[in-house]
Amino acid sequence: MNRREFSKSLLAALTSYALFESLFFTNSFSKPIRQKANYWLNRLNEYCNDLNKNSITPGEWQLQVEGLFNEIYIGDVLKFIDFENLIKGFEFPDLGVNTRPVKFPELEGLPEKTIYHKKIFGMKKGRAIIPHGHSNMASAHLILSGEMHLRNYEKLGEEDNSLIIKPTVDKIIKPGETSSISDEKNNVHWFVANTDSAFTLDIIMLDLIGKQYDIHNLDISEKEDLSDGKMRVPILDVKTALSKYGKETHH
Repeated sequence: MNRREFSKSLLAALTSYALFESLFFTNSFSKPIRQKANYWLNRLNEYCNDLNKNSITPGEWQLQVEGLFNEIYIGDVLKFIDFENLIKGFEFPDLGVNTRPVKFPELEGLPEKTIYHKKIFGMKKGRAIIPHGHSNMASAHLILSGEMHLRNYEKLGEEDNSLIIKPTVDKIIKPGETSSISDEKNNVHWFVANTDSAFTLDIIMLDLIGKQYDIHNLDISEKEDLSDGKMRVPILDVKTALSKYGKETHH
């Protein structure tokens, strides 16, 4: 499978779990929670529309959405998305990560179909969202449960089926903490679950500035060290990348 085919398969995966969709909140929630959701979701929709219209940069979008994630109490988010029901029967793959879509409610000012994708990612201990970079997309990630080892890299260039990257983030992240990527900042990311299970809520913007997005799976262990902390890293097909990085053998 080449990168373009993988991109198409990822889009298909966004809808392949339609039977499992969960409501973002229900009428049984209190008025304060409903008001929080209305404020939060309309702000999110505004930021994503601004990025789609190029009235803000991808880097500005990252700051705004991470700030929005940081404004909200993680317990409210879990209630909003009915997290416990959403993950019932969740199938954890032996390699890599699985996803389920999140369906947002009908709210005043919020369109029925948003311009961004929203879903949860889930994996079990030692499994990974394999190291990869993107082109023409931006995404923000809120840790919902569990603990993950996050590594980010800055993409500096592409040559000869390799990316030139530089490490930027290497830390443990826990519920309520956030991360984001775009062509402007921290373009490459890699998550490994440190706990029995771990989940993120992801907000994803695709095909920015009218260009189709792409994914580059990376073979970090085969890096070639360059000057000033930079490294040249081979690009892998998704099957090889999952086989090598989807499950950490030391766990």
